[in-house]
Amino acid sequence: MTETNRSPTNRSPTNRSPTNRSPTNRRVETRGRELVLTRILDAPRALVFQAWTDPARLAQWMGPRGYTATDLEHDLRPGGAWRTCLRPDDGGDNLWQSGVYREIVEPERLVFTFAWDGPDGRPGHETLVTVTLADEAGKTKMTFHQAIFESVERRDSHQGGWSSAFDRLEEHLTIWDDVQDHPARG
Repeated sequence: MTETNRSPTNRSPTNRSPTNRSPTNRRVETRGRELVLTRILDAPRALVFQAWTDPARLAQWMGPRGYTATDLEHDLRPGGAWRTCLRPDDGGDNLWQSGVYREIVEPERLVFTFAWDGPDGRPGHETLVTVTLADEAGKTKMTFHQAIFESVERRDSHQGGWSSAFDRLEEHLTIWDDVQDHPARG
């Protein structure tokens, strides 16, 4: 199978954004083979950072709808490796992704490499991901940048996958923030 066919966004028809979300809290920019997604998240920056760095939280939202993140291995330090399996809910082939953390600045910035593992288990084309978190009027502005893709088609495939994953992130942030504010309910 080629890398293009192994991407979850090429296999799952469920990567549509919910229609009940306000379009003012998100922005998509595509420049050549670069992808920039911006979201205003109704959660404190420290909680959003935890969602990216705590494997228990990451497992709840990582991957597009129709996929469950399993086998999360994260050595959260510059130079530390990470690896995650996305298991399709429909029983298809597992999809492995991996990379190396390049920069970690709590609670404002994560930089890491990203590659889908090929059928032989070796990483394919590598991109660089930068996640920047900024306080914005009591919320968090999350800017996600990924580059350089092999093609515009690969970039567009990742746009769908990440957008779906970030929809899931928003849902979980609401739950986690409520539990932090009201522990008796959690």
